[in-house]
Amino acid sequence: MAEGLGLKGPRGWAFREVSFRAGAGSLVALEGPSGSGRTCLLLALTGRMRTHEGHAEVGGLPLPRRMAAVRRIAALGQVPGVSELDPSLTVAEHLRERALLQRRFDGSVRALLRRPGARAAEAGARIDEALAAAGLDPAALPKGERTSVRDLERLEALRLSIALALIGRPRLLAVDDTDLKLSDADRAEAWALLRAVADAGTTVLAVCSEAPAGALRITTVGADTRPDRDAEPTADTPGPDQDAKTTAKTATAGPDTGTTAEDDITEEGADDALAETGRA
Repeated sequence: MAEGLGLKGPRGWAFREVSFRAGAGSLVALEGPSGSGRTCLLLALTGRMRTHEGHAEVGGLPLPRRMAAVRRIAALGQVPGVSELDPSLTVAEHLRERALLQRRFDGSVRALLRRPGARAAEAGARIDEALAAAGLDPAALPKGERTSVRDLERLEALRLSIALALIGRPRLLAVDDTDLKLSDADRAEAWALLRAVADAGTTVLAVCSEAPAGALRITTVGADTRPDRDAEPTADTPGPDQDAKTTAKTATAGPDTGTTAEDDITEEGADDALAETGRA
């Protein structure tokens, strides 16, 4: 749930007045042109960026007050500049690294004290479960698990990033640039995968240029296409032929005046806010 959510960077608003409701296991498509704040909205809803107005709630946890708690239940798939795959590592190396990190940061003391064989078996089970959910079969890759990320096709890399995120069994999965550089057939496969993840109970946030049918569509609007400043944003849960759309409005209070002033929602504002997250 988000209500009047807004985030401002050094040179302007990344997004403003975002409001919507989505139940557990929803497929939520964050749709909009490049520079309209889609990635910043995704990072804000997963507890990685602090918003400046409005509020949200993820899994019963309020944002921005409980950002750290939200990060523990929300996992990032691919997000350029934040959680990218290392092209020099193999698929197996990525999987082992993520399993080790997961055990380190979310395991109990009792789990850490178990025998190495038991810990390895649990890590292997988690990896197999995540690979199955992501639809990635390492044996089908050119060099099996030893295939380097640089040699993966775009859809295969997307599946790997999702598998890595699912190792932690998150309640919320966030993926950026879902449909970027994918053919029509691969795009359909990607959305089918994310819909399957959502159907299994994990809420999915996916940044895209065009939302698929059946997804809860949240549209971010950049400065060049911003709506009338008196228009009200919509926040309806969509029916069979209805989308939930949000608008980024540009009316903001001036300092100590109680008046309103124009403050563009800019690509620079989104980029600056994202850069601050990368440095953090």
